[in-house]
Amino acid sequence: MTPPKEASEFIDFVNASPSPFHATHEATKLLRKAGFTEIKERDSWNDGKIERGGKYYFTRNGSSVVAFAVGEKYKSGNGISIIGAHTDSPCLKVKPVSKKEKAGYLEVGVQLYGGGIWHTWFDRDLSVAGRVLIAHEDGTFKHTLVKVDRPILRVPTLAIHLDRTANEAFKFNTEVQLTPILATVTKSTLNGTDKPSDENAESEKNHHPLLIKVLAGELKVKPAQIRDFELALYDTQLATIGGAFNEFVYSPRLDNLEMSFCSIKSLINTADQLADEPNIRLVALFDNEEIGSTTAHGANSNLLPTTLRRLAATQIGDDKVSPTAFEESLHKSYLISADMAHAVHPNYADKHEDNHKVEMHKGTVIKINANQRYATTAVTTVILKELAKAHNIPVQEFVVRNDSSCGSTIGPMLSAKLGLRTVDVGNPQLSMHSIREVGGTEDIPNAIKLFDAFFLEFAELDAKITVD
Repeated sequence: MTPPKEASEFIDFVNASPSPFHATHEATKLLRKAGFTEIKERDSWNDGKIERGGKYYFTRNGSSVVAFAVGEKYKSGNGISIIGAHTDSPCLKVKPVSKKEKAGYLEVGVQLYGGGIWHTWFDRDLSVAGRVLIAHEDGTFKHTLVKVDRPILRVPTLAIHLDRTANEAFKFNTEVQLTPILATVTKSTLNGTDKPSDENAESEKNHHPLLIKVLAGELKVKPAQIRDFELALYDTQLATIGGAFNEFVYSPRLDNLEMSFCSIKSLINTADQLADEPNIRLVALFDNEEIGSTTAHGANSNLLPTTLRRLAATQIGDDKVSPTAFEESLHKSYLISADMAHAVHPNYADKHEDNHKVEMHKGTVIKINANQRYATTAVTTVILKELAKAHNIPVQEFVVRNDSSCGSTIGPMLSAKLGLRTVDVGNPQLSMHSIREVGGTEDIPNAIKLFDAFFLEFAELDAKITVD
């Protein structure tokens, strides 16, 4: 069976996005192709820079992006229809001083980023991707993306002959035994790659000169030009469509690039249908959700609050800006916090609550938690369900078992920070936080259709709902 085209498009997106920097870059490529104009946070947005019917985006740190389209009927104090997601995923990151040598091997020291299922990183063909700061002859420094497309690293398991308990419980020390091998000392010495190419290159003091030379070769610069970097390890095995009916997405980073992709696609789909829109439609993709979001470019930063405040304070058209436009706008706005959800696992079905065993292909999941680990309320659920019902779009509901811990999302922190009505949703998946995850192909177009309905019809529906 032929998978939905949206699933195939997502495969291309996730394969090009091994780091948050790449995911942000790929999102901006889609936006530019759709006619969105880049603006800067450091610039003024007044003097006619933001117009009704306009489409805009900006990035922060190269790892977060905010994009929005202004309704033709937007006025000061009107609402913002928002979808929020995140660009980061659990991974291994190269340490600031990564040079290690042990038992005849060159190894690369790594840090754990987020709550990964780390045993899934063993025996995988790994490489590195991220951003590198390049020094140029004119004294400037440039942020440059790098993605080494071939496997250069590997974390090998111990042979079962040397550990007969290996199949009983795979336990390991994450500092010592999760260290990837880059090369053998023998080969490195024979090829002359164990010596710095430039004695003044700080990067070659902290990292194996071989690693720096690989990066320099990819970027076509001299090793000494590499001043610093932020590199994540990634699995070089490409994401793909699989299953007997081509019904599954086998992929890294489903959490949360799938919802990031669906959000951006929906904004693009609806951005030319603004004639009767009184709201601003906005997507925010944040970095660092997997480590708590409290960074300058995470959801717990000022990124969304300052963006909403600036939009409320910007004169768009000839209307005067209300002195309380920001406060008025918040109470007419609505946030969909979009982060992946747990599909029922056939081999661990007892880990799921009996009446909330969500399945792939049966719709995007509305996530609910009495202790507000998710920000969903009855009111915000009704809004989304009404939009889904009007277009025959399937949705499901999820709660975690009482005897199980519950994860969280960007929803509660943004809801509390801004007083926004918020609903937490996500597509169902298996193997969350593994190096290889599993999702359903049909869930991608389903989520996009749901987000399309939200952007196109929320303002009209919201006028019929009164909750003070």
